[in-house]
Amino acid sequence: MSRLVTPPIAKTAEPVRRDVTQYLLYGGKGGVGKTTCAAATGIRLADQGERTLVVSTDPAHSLGEALETDLSGDPAEVAPDCYAVEADPEDGQETYRRIVESLAATFREAGIGMDEDDVDRLFAAGLVPGSDEVAALKYLDDPHGEWDRVVLDTAPTGHTLRLLTLPDVLEESMATAENLQGQVRSLITSARSMVMGPAAFLGGNDDEEIHAFRDRMDRVAERLRDPSETGFRVVLVPETLAVAETRQLVERLRSFDVPVEELVVNRALDPEAAGDCDRCAARAESHERAIDRIRSEFPDLPVRVLPDLGPEAYGRDALERLGSELVP
Repeated sequence: MSRLVTPPIAKTAEPVRRDVTQYLLYGGKGGVGKTTCAAATGIRLADQGERTLVVSTDPAHSLGEALETDLSGDPAEVAPDCYAVEADPEDGQETYRRIVESLAATFREAGIGMDEDDVDRLFAAGLVPGSDEVAALKYLDDPHGEWDRVVLDTAPTGHTLRLLTLPDVLEESMATAENLQGQVRSLITSARSMVMGPAAFLGGNDDEEIHAFRDRMDRVAERLRDPSETGFRVVLVPETLAVAETRQLVERLRSFDVPVEELVVNRALDPEAAGDCDRCAARAESHERAIDRIRSEFPDLPVRVLPDLGPEAYGRDALERLGSELVP
C-alpha cells in the first residue's frame, strides 16, 4: 500500500554544538530513558578525553544494568576515563549521624547528659531528611577537581525536585544547628572563664562537622543555579501527555533558578524508516506531530531528538550511538 512519505525528523532545533557544563543532570518522569541518556553521555565525554563520573541518584538504581556492570557506592571504572557510582543512602545517613553526634558532644560538654540511646532517638527523628539525596549531593561538590564532568541520572520528577531543593533546606537546618552549638559553647566558655580565667580560651572543641557540611550545601546550592557550571536536560517521550508534564517540570526548575539547558525527546520513530508498515508509519507521524508541538510549546529551549533504536536499544553499541547524538 502506497503512502505519503513525510520528511525525516530533524535531529535538533539548534544543531550548533554547545559546550557541556561540568555538572549535567538528566531528569524527567520515570521510564523515559534518563539512565540511558546519562550513561551514553558519560561514555561519550570520556571518549572525548574528559575524565567523567556518572552518578545514579535514583533509589531504584538501573545505571549498572545500562552499563552492563555491577555498581556500588564507590566509583568504578566502566570504560577508559569513565567512572560510575550509585549513590548510597547509607552515606547520607552516616553524614547526618556525624552531625547529630557533634551536637551531642557539645551538649555533654555543657553537662547535658546524652547517651547513645538519646543520640539514636535524635538521629531517628529525621531532622535532616532525604538520606538518598544527601548521599547524591556530595557529587555536586568536587573541591579537588577530580572530575572534568559529572553526569547525574536523577530519580523521577518528585525525587529530583527534592534533591534540587535540599541544599537550601539543609543550609537553613545547619545554620540553626550551628547557631545552637555556638550558643552552648559560648555558655561553656563563659562558665569556664569564671573558674580558669584566660586559660579557658585555650584549646577547645575543634569539631567542624556542621560548619563543613553547611559550607558544602552553600557551594552546591550556588552551583545548581549557575548556568556556566550546571545544565539540566529534561528527558521526555514524543507523546501528547508528555507536554503538560514537561511544562510543569520546567516551570518548577525555573522557580528554583535551576538552568534548564534543553529538552531531549527520546525514542522517536523516523517516518522514513517505517517502510511498508502502516502501523509503524502512523506511530512515526504521531511522534512527529508531538515533536512539532513540543517545539512550539517551548520556543526558548533547544529540542534534541533521539531515535528509537528498537531491539538495539541495549548494550555498549547503543550507548555509543546515542552518545554521539547527545554530545556531537
